[in-house]
Amino acid sequence: MSAEETHRSVEVAARVERRWATIAVIIVVGMALLAAFAGIHQATMPQPRVEITDPSRIHLSGEFVESNLGSVLEANGNITVRAIGQQYSFTPACIVVPVDTPITLRATSADVVHGILIQGTNVNTMLVPGYISEQLMRFAETGDYLMPCQEFCSFGHEGMWGKVKVIDKADFANRAKSGGRLSCVGQ
Repeated sequence: MSAEETHRSVEVAARVERRWATIAVIIVVGMALLAAFAGIHQATMPQPRVEITDPSRIHLSGEFVESNLGSVLEANGNITVRAIGQQYSFTPACIVVPVDTPITLRATSADVVHGILIQGTNVNTMLVPGYISEQLMRFAETGDYLMPCQEFCSFGHEGMWGKVKVIDKADFANRAKSGGRLSCVGQ
C-alpha cells in the first residue's frame, strides 16, 4: 500500500467517523429536546381529573368514612373498593372482590405517602395525602393476593400488609345481597 492510498484510507475513515459522530450528537440532542418537551408539557398540563380530599377529615365525613370502606356492588352493577392507607395498616386490611369482573379501586392516605401493590397483578398505585387515587383492576383467578405498602412510610413500614381475597362471582353476589360494604377482615 502506497503512502497516497494510506492517506486516502485515513481520510475516508475520518469522514465516516465524523458522520457517525454527527448522527450520535443529533440523536442525543433530539432525545434531550423530547425529554424537555415532555417534562414541560406534563408540568403545564396536569392530569385531566384530579380529586382531592382533606386528609385530616377523611375518617369523619365524606367518601372515606369507616362505614363506606371495603367492596360494594353499586346500583349500576359496578364494583367499587374504597380503602385508606395509614401508618401502619390498610383499612380494610382484607378486601373481597369477585373474579373476572371490572373493579374500581379508590384509595387515599390519612398521613404520609403509601403505595398499594397487589402482588401477581399490574395494580400499583401511590396513595398521597389529600389526593384520591383511582385504579381499575380485574382478577382472572380466585385466590388470595398479598397487598404490601411499596412506599417507605416510616418505621413499621415492613409490617404494613393487606390482602385481596378474590372469590367466585356467585358467592360475591350472595354476600352483596345484604347491602353494605364487604371485607374479609376476621375470616
